[in-house]
Amino acid sequence: MKTSVPGLLLEAGPNGLSRLRVQTGVASGELFLHGAHLTGWQPAGHRPVLWLSGSSWFEAGKPIRGGVPICFPWFGPHPQDSSLPAHGTARLQEWQLQTASAGVDGAISLLLQAAIGSFSVQYELVIGRDLHLRLTCELPAVAAESERFEAALHTYLAVSDIRAVEITGLENAGYLNKVPQLQWCEPTGEPIRFSAETDRVYQNTTETVVLHDPGMQRKISVSKQGSMSTVIWNPWIDKSRRMPDFGDDEWTGMVCIETACVGDQAIVLRPGQSHQISATISVAE
Repeated sequence: MKTSVPGLLLEAGPNGLSRLRVQTGVASGELFLHGAHLTGWQPAGHRPVLWLSGSSWFEAGKPIRGGVPICFPWFGPHPQDSSLPAHGTARLQEWQLQTASAGVDGAISLLLQAAIGSFSVQYELVIGRDLHLRLTCELPAVAAESERFEAALHTYLAVSDIRAVEITGLENAGYLNKVPQLQWCEPTGEPIRFSAETDRVYQNTTETVVLHDPGMQRKISVSKQGSMSTVIWNPWIDKSRRMPDFGDDEWTGMVCIETACVGDQAIVLRPGQSHQISATISVAE
């Protein structure tokens, strides 16, 4: 069905999931109300920036693999109850579209909202030549006590070949290395390059991160605010084969650069407080 915003269409996607499609002179994009999940963004004149698995589920109660999942209110396994879904419930529930508008620059702005546990959460997206994402988490004043949460904009970026790219901006940040076992690593002073499964949580960093991709002849920049953690992830060969919603050979074409507040950088809100996490993604050739 058409909306009142030129360039924005609401339609039924795979398995009837509600999908918003953006098509303007400056960019195209795709967002599912299931999980408020952005699955596509492509500025005019560029190749797709976000990666989406061809094996992804598009089913109620299951996450979508790729794009920009929202991890909230915890990251990874639940710290007390392993039966709860990994990365929280935000990416599994239906969000409500509150407003949509077109800017003078041709970008489309969307505002979505959901109640998740004790929190009221808003998600703002501006889909244009750049991609702007802002997650606002509020603990209502009527809450009985303070609460802690973790959050991440779990951005999957498309690359020509993970073995040929490098990431700069985190040379001076220490990190928790999760493979082969959890250990703290001091800053390397070097760009990040990939030759095996990589799962790192860089801590105490607000730096802009740049993905250099010579195969696609482009650079993707991820800047952020309200976030002190940056997660870098690629599953490589063996883990790809273990994931049912991830193609066995798809690991070469993606990398995650995640704007996050996780682990020691988690957020504690008192009743009536809120916290914003934002990321801006831009592409240059």
